[in-house]
Amino acid sequence: MMSEESTKIVLTDEQKQEVDRQMAIICRGVAEIVPEEEMRKKVERSVATGTPLKVKLGLDPSAPDIHVGHTVVLHKLRQFQEMGHTVQILIGDFTGRIGDPTGKSETRKPLTEEEVKVNAATYVEQFAKILDIDKIEVNYNSTWLAPLTFADVVTLAAKTTVARMLERDDFEKRYTSNQPISIHEFFYPLMQGYDSVALESDVELGGTDQKFNLLMGRQLQKEYGQEQQCALTMPIIEGLDGVQKMSKSLGNYIGISEAPNEIYGKSMSIPDELMVKYYELATDITLEELAQLKAGLADGSVHPRDAKMRLARTFVQMYHGEEAADEAENHFKTVFQQRALPTDIPEKEVATTELEDGKLWIVKLLSVLELVPTNGEARRMVQQGAVKINEEKVESVDDHIVVEDGMIVQVGKRKFAKVKLS
Repeated sequence: MMSEESTKIVLTDEQKQEVDRQMAIICRGVAEIVPEEEMRKKVERSVATGTPLKVKLGLDPSAPDIHVGHTVVLHKLRQFQEMGHTVQILIGDFTGRIGDPTGKSETRKPLTEEEVKVNAATYVEQFAKILDIDKIEVNYNSTWLAPLTFADVVTLAAKTTVARMLERDDFEKRYTSNQPISIHEFFYPLMQGYDSVALESDVELGGTDQKFNLLMGRQLQKEYGQEQQCALTMPIIEGLDGVQKMSKSLGNYIGISEAPNEIYGKSMSIPDELMVKYYELATDITLEELAQLKAGLADGSVHPRDAKMRLARTFVQMYHGEEAADEAENHFKTVFQQRALPTDIPEKEVATTELEDGKLWIVKLLSVLELVPTNGEARRMVQQGAVKINEEKVESVDDHIVVEDGMIVQVGKRKFAKVKLS
């Protein structure tokens, strides 16, 4: 570990300005930096010596499709990249077989080795939408965790206590409510912390729900005689409902691989009070532009609708390009502002053999047209009044629809299909 004397750095005025600049960017939108004074010392040393910081993000490949909520830490990583620091992406192909119970009230089902490999393979492609993929280090923790002997594991486990583990909210809640906690779950934060030892990371990023695991990295680095990493936590972004954490299972998400029209339309449903948070955490808007936006919304010179359209366009441009952003914006204006049907409704075939007396159950029709992923979702959309046939609302999940060539079926505000009988 570096001595106190060796960490004293003398900076020129220009270097001091650069440290201030980097710290302003690093602090943007963060929930907490533990400890912030150490973070500044690390930046000072980096600027003085020209040595980049090693900035780690650990990911268990349990959900290969990234949504805007996941990108919050990726944008912070991009900022570190642009300042010249080294990004360490850690794919938890070993820890993914255990599953982190963070925020869960019960043990998460472990992934098979094959599932982990399939999911991990999709990450780098999606990261390329935000990060400079040629300038990141991709590591797999099976490299150092798989070879550990049982004696090594016992030694690692001796670095902390059960009492410390029970400081984690999810463990503590399950313990006090007499819900089971498997012994192997205690190894998850230990292994994540050991990843920082193996990579000798200077900084580790994560959501606020990962704070305990990030601090475990600091503890283990100290135990192994290394300089301790700083833990940088990012806020958890609420989903389109404005209340709960963005999640695919809750349906309140914007997927970065979704179709441009879908991204644009979903973005327009973001609650007004969350717009600035989305701009700050999930786009590359500059600090100056962000300040201007906040001021404009506050004094009324910027209309919330206009700010939201700019945000929607920004998301589409980031993940699909400028041309797709133009088309998605025009589509939204045509369909929603002018209340007209889109001109590019895709045709979907319905086989006449599927029909009975020329009719088809509405739930089956939505499934055949691929407008819903499941029958359950079809029922829910009908019950919410979100399904229309030729612009007429479908009233009941029991309805059997007369299927005609060319009729328009709509689900929600953004999904359309034109029937083609075959």
